[in-house]
Amino acid sequence: MGFEGMKKLKPLLHLLLPLCVHWIAEEMTVSVLVDVTTGALCPGKTTCSEAIYINGVQQTVVGIFKMIVLPILGQLADEYGRKPLLILTVSTTIIPFGLLTINKSREMVYAYYILRTISYIISQGSIFCISVAYAADVVDVSSRAAVFSWITGLFSASHVLGNVLARFLPVGYIFQVSIGLLIFVPVYMQVFLEETVAPKTEVSQSSTLKSNTLKIVKERYNSMRYAANLVTSSPTLKCISLVSFFYELGMSGISGVLLYYLKSAFGFNKNQFSEILMMVGVGSIVSQIVVLPLINPLFGEKVILCMALLSSIAYAMLYGLAWAPWVPYLSASFGVIYILVKPSTYAVISKAALSADQVSELMRF
Repeated sequence: MGFEGMKKLKPLLHLLLPLCVHWIAEEMTVSVLVDVTTGALCPGKTTCSEAIYINGVQQTVVGIFKMIVLPILGQLADEYGRKPLLILTVSTTIIPFGLLTINKSREMVYAYYILRTISYIISQGSIFCISVAYAADVVDVSSRAAVFSWITGLFSASHVLGNVLARFLPVGYIFQVSIGLLIFVPVYMQVFLEETVAPKTEVSQSSTLKSNTLKIVKERYNSMRYAANLVTSSPTLKCISLVSFFYELGMSGISGVLLYYLKSAFGFNKNQFSEILMMVGVGSIVSQIVVLPLINPLFGEKVILCMALLSSIAYAMLYGLAWAPWVPYLSASFGVIYILVKPSTYAVISKAALSADQVSELMRF
């Protein structure tokens, strides 16, 4: 993007800084959670079917409820503003990680899974989509693909920093540092983040609670019906919705159990997990911040999306056929390409949707 591109990111400073901190705080716990949950649920074992089962149930529950919750959050962000919804979604992670900071017993791990499932339903995907819509509010259409690539690149950079901290910090300090960073994020947003959407006027206080409730439900239904009609009436949005559905279905199935599989098959611990995740993260930074803005004008978002989807297939096949400890590292290298699925998808959706419908449509994918 160059110097001019960096200038376009200046209005997003107070959005990107807390988001980076939030992503660092979440990522630094990923490689440790496998050891913590396995140790609590299956003491003394390197494999834990119970932990894999719970993760599978969590993925299923989150996926079902996200279909309902994410469009609602998107509509609320369009109608009442980005800032309050961002603060809400980034705050949901504090309590689950706070529990593991206090105690890592079997009972506390169960409580963590319950609260983290609720947190995922509210925050997974919605934080990124509302952030992208916030960027779309302040950046013109011609620059959105490049700006989106910078946002996803910063997401990868945050993951690298989080994995570096996880690699070198003692296990006992990781959750303490994480919870401190997670608390900082909503406080910073409340103080510094500016709203980009004029919030909806308050409902008249003279109206009864019943009439207000019925009115809100009716408005929400009409808004969701409008958004659904918008998708079905647009060939681009209809096609990208099917692509996104099957892509997320496959990748979520892999990501939910991958680290437990590597621990069971090759005895990996948090150090190996951090190394693999750092390798993917560093490559993703280059591909999203440098490569995507350069090749996007030449090939377009759709061609890049196809290349990234093919790379995700190779990624999954190599992990499934892994026959030696070095194969997961080779498979992880394809993450450098398949990470481009997100920014290219968002660029396609953003071009196909009206400005007022940015979050509602992005959250459907």
